[in-house]
Amino acid sequence: MNSLKPANSRLSILLYPHPILVKKHSLAKTLCLAAVLLTGCDKPAEKASTQSNATPNQGTIGVSLLTLDNPFFKTIGDTITAEGLKHHYTTVLVSGDKDVAKQSNQIKDFIVKKVSAIVLSPCDSKSIVPVIQEANAAGIPVFTVDIPCNEPGVKIATQIATDNFGGGKEAALAMIEALGEAGGKVAVLHFKQVESCQLRVRGFTEVINAHNAAGKPRIEVVAELESGGAKDAGFKAAEDILQSHADLRGIFAINDPAALGARAAIEKAGKTKQVVIVGFDGQPEGKQAIKEGKIYADPIQFPDKMGVQIVDAILRHSKGETLPPQFLIPTSLYRKADAEKDSSLK
Repeated sequence: MNSLKPANSRLSILLYPHPILVKKHSLAKTLCLAAVLLTGCDKPAEKASTQSNATPNQGTIGVSLLTLDNPFFKTIGDTITAEGLKHHYTTVLVSGDKDVAKQSNQIKDFIVKKVSAIVLSPCDSKSIVPVIQEANAAGIPVFTVDIPCNEPGVKIATQIATDNFGGGKEAALAMIEALGEAGGKVAVLHFKQVESCQLRVRGFTEVINAHNAAGKPRIEVVAELESGGAKDAGFKAAEDILQSHADLRGIFAINDPAALGARAAIEKAGKTKQVVIVGFDGQPEGKQAIKEGKIYADPIQFPDKMGVQIVDAILRHSKGETLPPQFLIPTSLYRKADAEKDSSLK
């Protein structure tokens, strides 16, 4: 047999390959074929894996807030958007601009779009009732944030809010502290169409009345004027009060914009040493004013916590869980000493 093999060793190998070489060659071919097959399936396999692991969009949350001009409500809206995204919800965020007709149309639009949930801070808790009833009839759960709707005939999944009544009480304690033994006349800058502000003023009034009933230095609420929760209207209201009550000692404003407007009026009247201001909210501009001694104190709210709580409530409701009528987030009284330790301020 060997005599038949060619003398050229390379030709010999090609014509009469060694058994070991045959095995190696077959293994190499097998590996190459496997590599080709794997390479050819690589992209489709990866795509299929991505599709199977991806969580589908859970739906849309329609959010209509009182206003987005106020940083407090903007924080609530932004937090709902970010938190909803974590749980695969898309958020449509709009501003009611304190206009109940506009807000009603926004909610009607949410109903047409068949959103998964509606979140609103009512521009007017009474006037918004008919459109909430439309959402109820469409089977869309409605959640309220900051401003409740406790009117009969509507179904609210739950209310997420600051403890506004408790915050109003804290504001009164701050006013009593600021006025000291002298007591004196105070005014309230209200926003009467908003239920959360009604609660703040109610809490404030209750504590002031109890203080007076206890025979302590009397604090007299001499006026309640509309501020609209805005700086310009707060300025005008405070200006009117200062003209009618020259001996005014204090102003309780239902939010920071109204408080800052009141401060401008007090500065214009040259009465910064006579009149103290207690605000409400704890917005950055309000906290800065507290640090600078322009506002005495604020019961501060936590809008970011409210946004997180709303999304959690939507998730729990979607799983069939029964929610309590409301979740209340306590305020915290913020004074100059707190502002001086606040690294977020200038």
